[in-house]
Amino acid sequence: MKKIAIAATLTAGIFTLTACDSGSGDSEVVAETNAGNITKDEFYQELKDRHGKKVLRELVTVEVLNSKYDVTDDQIDKEVKKAKDKLGGQFKAALRQQGLKNEEAFRRMLKLSLLQEEAVAEDMDISEKELKEKYDRMKTEVKARHILVDKEEKAKEIKKKLDNGADFAKLAKEYSKDKKSAEQGGKLDSVPTGKMLPPFEDKVYSMEKGEVSDPVKTKKGYHIIKVTDRKKKEKDIGSFEENKSSIRRDIINQRMNVQKAREKVNGLMKDADIDVKPEELKGIFAKQTSEDKSDNKDKNKDKEKDK
Repeated sequence: MKKIAIAATLTAGIFTLTACDSGSGDSEVVAETNAGNITKDEFYQELKDRHGKKVLRELVTVEVLNSKYDVTDDQIDKEVKKAKDKLGGQFKAALRQQGLKNEEAFRRMLKLSLLQEEAVAEDMDISEKELKEKYDRMKTEVKARHILVDKEEKAKEIKKKLDNGADFAKLAKEYSKDKKSAEQGGKLDSVPTGKMLPPFEDKVYSMEKGEVSDPVKTKKGYHIIKVTDRKKKEKDIGSFEENKSSIRRDIINQRMNVQKAREKVNGLMKDADIDVKPEELKGIFAKQTSEDKSDNKDKNKDKEKDK
């Protein structure tokens, strides 16, 4: 069993501190004022008190996951480029909105995220065939309308009306609980792959223009779907190899069960036999597990209320 000992030196976001001897202290001055000086030891202690638990958890999680899974600089570079291409001149502002001071902080966040995804993906079977199928969908533009209801019986009733010639848009306005699309007759415009619930997406991409589906069940309810347009995209999206990693990420995130993902990462942390040195930070990983359980209980309660 691998044992990771965490020394009393923390790297907190934009700060990098040299090692301090917590027993003797470090009197090296990091800031001078006419009212007094701030020593390295005082600076370190304040950072530890304010940010220590959060930062240490992140650092140890990266250390543990990095020993088991491989995330390359090239993968991170691609994700950064994708974000910059999408956000353009708003990239830096978007980082600040997320509480990230600079690109380096964004890269660290990406590495942790990608490592966690790899841990979750270890228990998933993602075939080359599935990846290529998703790529083919990316090259196709599909537009659709839908009617969303809670009960299968109601969905079947609506489908029967459609089969008898009823107007789809009118029924969407009357019955659909997706109020935003209902106001437009159930209109969804384009249906991007990787962004919709899997049963919904799978059905849409199997249909032809003008076709109306039988009830399709997702976690949101029962959908009646009508494909209003289907054509090949004019814009070149790049080769399969260029898109493969992002397609894989979409599949992982679609399939991910948040509770099971937490349990997986917590299990890996437990197996790492972590030894935290600063007394005031001992037990933070046990506390995190307890907090996760509490969060899951609250989520389960909310699910019961929604039923």
